[in-house]
Amino acid sequence: MEIKDYIYKWKSDFDFKTFINSLGSMLVSGGFGLYNGFLGIRHASPWHSSIFIYYLLLTVIRFILINSERKAGKGEKAVDSGHVRLHLFSSVLLLVQTVSLILPIRMMTVFDKPVKIGLIPSIAMAAYTTYKISMASVNFRRKNASENRSVKILRSINFMDALLSVITLQNTLIMVNNEGSPQSMLPLTAATSGLIWIGMMTVAVHLLIRCIRKP
Repeated sequence: MEIKDYIYKWKSDFDFKTFINSLGSMLVSGGFGLYNGFLGIRHASPWHSSIFIYYLLLTVIRFILINSERKAGKGEKAVDSGHVRLHLFSSVLLLVQTVSLILPIRMMTVFDKPVKIGLIPSIAMAAYTTYKISMASVNFRRKNASENRSVKILRSINFMDALLSVITLQNTLIMVNNEGSPQSMLPLTAATSGLIWIGMMTVAVHLLIRCIRKP
């Protein structure tokens, strides 16, 4: 296929677009995870260590799904037992990943996360997060249009990752704009972070149940 054919397929084929975008996200999350792992070891930082675990699991799940689909063949529906087991295993890992977020979310809630960013970068971060959650929400709703279980899981992962970005953005904006007394915002951060995490757990549990009931 020529480059223009790949571009056309990327625009017109929802499943193909999902796998290509997820491949790029996998590489980025893998690199970001390694960077945080290095910082976690070097500075004995609980924050960076917990984020390393999150991005490690995120990268592993994406790799499993993309690699299994590559082996199964483009556009082929996953019906063999090996593919089904991989979907179930990925759903279990996704649930473990969501549970592992308890520590970093707690640290953000009580403002223990290190924040070294100015107002202008935080505004840019807010714009990117808005775009990220908007696109993830649209694709999350569209995931049921595909019969491919890998696509459903990958789109759900993207949506959950976008939700985590909302918590991160909230923490960053509060820390930047309330340098003297961020603790006054603790009730707000506790409520919103808790609700978002519950939403992420709901998605993860729902996916696991679907993989068990309808392999």
